[in-house]
Amino acid sequence: GLCLLVLRVFIGVHVFLVSCALPDSVVRRFIVRVMCSVLGLLVRQNDPRLRGAGTRVFIANHVTPFDHNVVSLLTSCNTPALSGAPGFICWSRGFMELGVTGSRAELVDSLKEYSAHQGNPPLLLFPEEAATNGRAGLLRFSSWPFSILDEVQPVALQVRRPLVAVSVADSSWITELLWTFFVPFTVYQVRWMPSVPRRADEPSEDFALRVQELLAMELGVVSTRITAADRTEHMKRLRHTSRLPFGPGGGPGGVLATEPQPGLLRGPLVPPSLPGGAPEDMRVVAMAQQVKEVLPHVPLEVIRTDLVQTSCVDTTIANLLEGRVPFFPESKEAGDLPAPSTSQAAAASGIQGSVAAPSSKLATKQFAKSPVERHLSLQERKRALYDYARR
Repeated sequence: GLCLLVLRVFIGVHVFLVSCALPDSVVRRFIVRVMCSVLGLLVRQNDPRLRGAGTRVFIANHVTPFDHNVVSLLTSCNTPALSGAPGFICWSRGFMELGVTGSRAELVDSLKEYSAHQGNPPLLLFPEEAATNGRAGLLRFSSWPFSILDEVQPVALQVRRPLVAVSVADSSWITELLWTFFVPFTVYQVRWMPSVPRRADEPSEDFALRVQELLAMELGVVSTRITAADRTEHMKRLRHTSRLPFGPGGGPGGVLATEPQPGLLRGPLVPPSLPGGAPEDMRVVAMAQQVKEVLPHVPLEVIRTDLVQTSCVDTTIANLLEGRVPFFPESKEAGDLPAPSTSQAAAASGIQGSVAAPSSKLATKQFAKSPVERHLSLQERKRALYDYARR
């Protein structure tokens, strides 16, 4: 793999120089396609007779950062740069710079003007706006690519490679390029589908949904309603929860790997029964203690069971408050609450006499029946905790 990587890096430089030197033509596409096969990029296509039959806009699912380069090996097309700073990197990756930095409406107007000139190559757009592995489902299509023209041609892309997964979440295009050079080969399967015209008085949103369903059927996957923004938020949550585990080597019952923010209570300590335990177990224990501080009447085992499934403190609290997770409340007095951790005890002793700990706010004798009352009780406990921490 390393030998292939080093060799293909040098060959890749020559492929780039050849693609820059030759004008866009059938000869250039043939030469570059043959050279890309040496790099391990094998491109196959189905029904080439359907390719570009008078269509000015291609719509494809997004699998890798090089989908537009692969399609351009088969037919002449341009993909506008939607993100990233314009310049040499953007141009070298094969994107078309429009100079539009405003809203999507300005981008659509610019692309309409581009498509009005018959001499310009067709557009290749990715309505998913984020790359996935293409094996489970399609992200929800954005409607703006379907506002340019009244007819589009779907293009189904499938990518497979041995040993390494395709389009690893949160990986950069450089990482994907190096893995492509490292593995023996990567096969791109391009399926040209018949053009799809807009129906009479059909909104762009319905047009996008209809094309998404057609592409999902062609690929044999599910057409989801998950957007690129949802995917980005999910990755942020994963990165956030990955920082929650306790730092190893912090002594018996080590402390959180990240320091708490000023004004907030320190996180709970790891129980002595879990030193050197699995990071996943320690992460669940940490989140369970956070939920327990907010909802002291909920049994700790119920909290841990739900956290294993959700891996999110906010989601578990919402499940418990809205009754989606059944449990028997613990009727404990304030004096029966678990003893605070060492850091909390030190903080409480430092401010003793100036303010009393809001134990009456943190403990409840009776679990509220109404969701509204439970929500208000939750807000009161949160407010009491924050006031206690600040003072």
